[in-house]
Amino acid sequence: MSRARSPRKPQPNRPDAPRPAVRRWLLPMLIVGVFAGGSVLAWRKLAPTLALDENYRVTPEKVEITPPPEWVRSDVKSPALRDAGFDDRVSLLEPDLVERIARAFSLQPWVAEVVRVQKSYPARITVELRYRRPVCMVEVPGGLYAVDIEGVVLPSQDFSPLEARDYPRLSGITSTPLGPVGTAWGDPRVVGGARIGAALLPHWKGLGLARIVPLDGAGGSSLEAIEYEIHSRSGTRLVWGHAPGVDQPHGEPTADDKLNVLLAYVDQHGPLDGPTAPPLLDLRRTGATAVRSASSPSPANANR
Repeated sequence: MSRARSPRKPQPNRPDAPRPAVRRWLLPMLIVGVFAGGSVLAWRKLAPTLALDENYRVTPEKVEITPPPEWVRSDVKSPALRDAGFDDRVSLLEPDLVERIARAFSLQPWVAEVVRVQKSYPARITVELRYRRPVCMVEVPGGLYAVDIEGVVLPSQDFSPLEARDYPRLSGITSTPLGPVGTAWGDPRVVGGARIGAALLPHWKGLGLARIVPLDGAGGSSLEAIEYEIHSRSGTRLVWGHAPGVDQPHGEPTADDKLNVLLAYVDQHGPLDGPTAPPLLDLRRTGATAVRSASSPSPANANR
């Protein structure tokens, strides 16, 4: 009589034995690894040679920037490339080249934003820039400072005295810029005045305007607390009120509405520097109440 065989016990999986699926992928992975390692070694040997190749060498002539607008008279490109460390050995293959160029151009006072820096082959760098626009001249003892709509100080030497006269002028500023050109002035009165200057810039000369003046009687040091007057060349006072972008209190008209009222008044009654100009025009009001006599209360203290 034969003895019954006992059932075979399942054998545990041996971790050191490759499974069939693993074995199928092992060889291709090894091949890829060998080629990748060889490529890295080959690139390390080849990169120095390519860096000297004319098709990879980036000279200042091979850097193109957005053409500056007509009001930018100083050189933007040369100082930026100098700050980026450009010389005859700059290569398109340098890994931090784009970042260096973007950082250097962002520090130029006329540059508001570096939109894009792009490399291409043969060696070419394209830098897309957004430039600052002067909207106002701030009058201080000793001269004028040009500023943009954000109150950033611009290179004033780019403007001749004759050119500076074409821009709105902000008077009554007792502060001085906190930093060098290309940085914000640091005074909310300058920011508000620059915003008004930007709104009036296309019409400044045609309306016969002379200066923008912050009203000290408004009190406070925040932009929301400051009101402004605008004086014409003949002495007419235009009560502008708050700067554009400030929440308008008591239903104060927007900057566009104020400008439209002003243009309509001049169209109907004549220029503000003419013999029929009123002594005071309150742009915070509408209709007949906008024109008041010179003896009317100061705008900062008037009841609205």
